[in-house]
Amino acid sequence: MKINVLNADVTTIEGHALLVNLFEGVEKPGGATGAVDDMLGGIISRLIAEGEIKGKFSEITLIHTLGSMLVERVVVLGLGKQHELTLDRIRQVTAEGCRFLRKRGVRKITTVVHGAGIGGIEPAIAAKAVVEGSILGLYSFNKHKTAGEKPQEVEELSLVEKEMEKIPALEEGCAIGEIMAEVTCLARDAVNEPANLMTPGDLAELARNMALDEKLGFTVLEEEQMHKLGMGALLGVARGSKQPPKLIILRYSGNPSVEGAVGLVGKGITFDSGGISIKPSESMWEMKGDMSGAAAVIAAMRGIARIKPQINVTALIPATENLPSGNALKPGDVLQAMNGKTIEIISTDAEGRLILADALCYARQQALSPIIDIATLTGACHIALGDICSGVFGSNPELVSRVISAGEQAGERLWQLPLYEEYKEQNKSEVADVKNTGGRYGGAITAAQFLAEFVEDTPWVHLDIAGTFLSDKEKGYRVKGATGVGVGTLVNLVISLAQAHTQA
Repeated sequence: MKINVLNADVTTIEGHALLVNLFEGVEKPGGATGAVDDMLGGIISRLIAEGEIKGKFSEITLIHTLGSMLVERVVVLGLGKQHELTLDRIRQVTAEGCRFLRKRGVRKITTVVHGAGIGGIEPAIAAKAVVEGSILGLYSFNKHKTAGEKPQEVEELSLVEKEMEKIPALEEGCAIGEIMAEVTCLARDAVNEPANLMTPGDLAELARNMALDEKLGFTVLEEEQMHKLGMGALLGVARGSKQPPKLIILRYSGNPSVEGAVGLVGKGITFDSGGISIKPSESMWEMKGDMSGAAAVIAAMRGIARIKPQINVTALIPATENLPSGNALKPGDVLQAMNGKTIEIISTDAEGRLILADALCYARQQALSPIIDIATLTGACHIALGDICSGVFGSNPELVSRVISAGEQAGERLWQLPLYEEYKEQNKSEVADVKNTGGRYGGAITAAQFLAEFVEDTPWVHLDIAGTFLSDKEKGYRVKGATGVGVGTLVNLVISLAQAHTQA
């Protein structure tokens, strides 16, 4: 979809459709909506007076102009109460408005910059949210549908602003918003891809092509190299699959004059059957998305490469399938991770923490700091937090706070869970240093405590996105299927860390 910024009076707009807005409780619209109301002979005011337009959040009212304006349709979007306006609400209403018009065959949409008027939000920030909402809300995964089954898509979105001095800020906001939305869509595409077309090798190829496009460093550690490094946990999970495991490494050098890099680690289980501890067949298809952490990290690296913060970042993606076979990992087996710790296998379905263990050890060996890992790690986190927010755990309060703030900017809610020492007791093994599951209670926490064994004293944050990586309904800018959660958080975090380093 092409994104434009127009310096024009909203009443002179031509084309298929124009999106304007209204706050709840407003009786006489002002600004751009007021100007449109005047052109339409006060019809918006009359509909407000009659109670048909209330301005409630996500309310949509379609008005056919019937020659009163050059544009064919005006859509009034409800923003809700003015004091409750947020960037995420702007994303949501824009997404809903654009989808509403797509269903009616509209191919070119013009919109005011919601929130940049009496909403009081800086024009660049508001424009960024509008663009993000439109692109993410109109996302669809139709790659494997035949041509006749693919729906028509919106071709163009134009943001209109009358005041010329605001145009540069709007263009800047649009450019960043387009980057953030497009890289989130990259993650969605990867997660939505069927597992037979997104094997560990395919995931590595996706990362390789992206690295070539963005001029990033790229390396893959193969099975033989993993053996030499002592990555027994990752190799143990990979035993059940015929697909060779990969440890994908991406490097962004935004500040070559300094040593060290931020580490991003993403879980890349390209299909999770549970292994010998096999999952129920119902909804097992969703486990093609068990590489959502990997997808988020790869997509974030593209966003970082395009925005170009002055900081170094290294991404690590351990990738394999978790399948049952005559060679597969068994409950009761003992593995040894790269740092020498031994792990008793209680459940082969607790495999994500195993592959992350070796990746985290490798991150420490490479002196990456801080380290942020992201994974669809535990059903327990989904049970605890539902599908509204992701779980966050960490050893460094300042870093945790920075990650949560980065998520808020992206519209990705994060809720911190504790890492009290007492939870470690549940991971103690009778036959090894630790076991790979601490039992039913506090499962998201004991999984995070397991990972902590492999980061030791490095500043570290773990994001559990098991409840948020997939959506079963269309709402706001989230559509059915993969959400791309984590991409915005990771990009915003890296930008924040870069700014902190610059100011230090």
